[in-house]
Amino acid sequence: MEKIFVSACLMGARVRYDGRAKTLEDQLLATWRAEGRLLTLCPEMAAGLPSPRPPAEIAPGATAEAVLKGRAGIFDKNGLDMTHEFTTGANLALELAQSHDCRFALLADGSPSCGSTFVYSGDFDGQRHEGQGVVAARLRAAGVAVYAPSQLRDLAFALEEAENTSA
Repeated sequence: MEKIFVSACLMGARVRYDGRAKTLEDQLLATWRAEGRLLTLCPEMAAGLPSPRPPAEIAPGATAEAVLKGRAGIFDKNGLDMTHEFTTGANLALELAQSHDCRFALLADGSPSCGSTFVYSGDFDGQRHEGQGVVAARLRAAGVAVYAPSQLRDLAFALEEAENTSA
C-alpha cells in the first residue's frame, strides 16, 4: 500500500506559525487515513520551533534550492535567521518519507517549508510567487511526487495509477 506524507496542519494539527491548523476536509483524506496510508508531520515543529511563532519567509529573490545549498536563508518577520530550523525540518521530513518508502506527498502551500506551487515574496508583504519551500524541494529531489491541496484529485489519480502498475 502506497503511503502519503502529509503536512500535519492539513490534518487538523494546530502547528502553523499562527497557532492554527489549515484543515483540509475531503473524503479522499478520510479514506486514506482510515486505510493507514498517511504519514503526518509538521517539519517546523519536528525541528523544535514552537506554535505560534513569528511568520518566516525565504529571503527575497531566493529559492528553496539555494537555501538547501547554503546560499540563501529563511528569516522570520523580526529578521531572525531560521534557516537551520527549516532545513532540519526538511531533512526530518525526508527521513520519515524514506523510512516508509513514501513516493507521494501532500503539502500545505505557501509555506517556506511545505509550499509546493507558491511561496511568499520574502518581504512579508503578502505577495506570493511561483516556487516551493525547502521540504517540497528536498522531497522532490529524492523522487517524491509533491502535491498541493488544490491538486488533491491529481494525487488520487497518481496514487491509483501507481498501485495499478505495481499490482
